[in-house]
Formats: sequence, structure tokens, C-alpha cells
Amino acid sequence: MHDEEGEWLPQPDVADIELVKVLHALGDPVRLALLTVYAGGEQFSCAPGALGLAHLHKSTVSHHMRIMREAGITSTRAVGRNRYVQLRRADLDARFPGLLEALLKSLPE
Repeated sequence: MHDEEGEWLPQPDVADIELVKVLHALGDPVRLALLTVYAGGEQFSCAPGALGLAHLHKSTVSHHMRIMREAGITSTRAVGRNRYVQLRRADLDARFPGLLEALLKSLPE
């Protein structure tokens, strides 16, 4: 999808989001940390410092974000060289009711 505000990167349709892929993607501590950041509902830049991941290289953070997007957890909008990521909360809640809420409640604050 193209628009004046950038291009949305490929992601699975809601019906194609698989529970096994979502759980596999969230089986990594860095991606669980990203889930808590994205749970606020806003769009976030991919800058490691802005995500609380300043200790990781930018390419490592990009890898984690790609895994989450391909699993259907997030959407990514490309604007020039910048990327903006947001949680697909409504899609995940529709596909797997209560999953995100249970995961987020189980994580330490």
C-alpha cells in the first residue's frame, strides 16, 4: 500500500496470522520487551534508543522488528529511510481474543 505518508511493508492478512508464529516471535526476550513498548498504541521509530534498546545494534533491532511484522504482530510504515512500527492490537485481538492482554499482564513492569 502506498500513500503520501509512506509505504506499508508486507504483512499477513488478519486471517493468515498463525498462533504458532506469533508465539514463536514472542519467545525472545527482546521481542517481548518490544511488545511492551508497542502496547501503548502509538507508532514508534526504529531507533534503538527510542525503544529502550540502545545496547543493541540497529541491524539487530531491525531483525527483531521484521520477525514481529512477518508474524503479524506489528505493522511497519516506511517513509524514506525511516521506519515506523505499531502493534496490530485490533487484528490480534480479533484473531486471538485475550492473548495480548494475558501476555502483557504476565510480564514484569
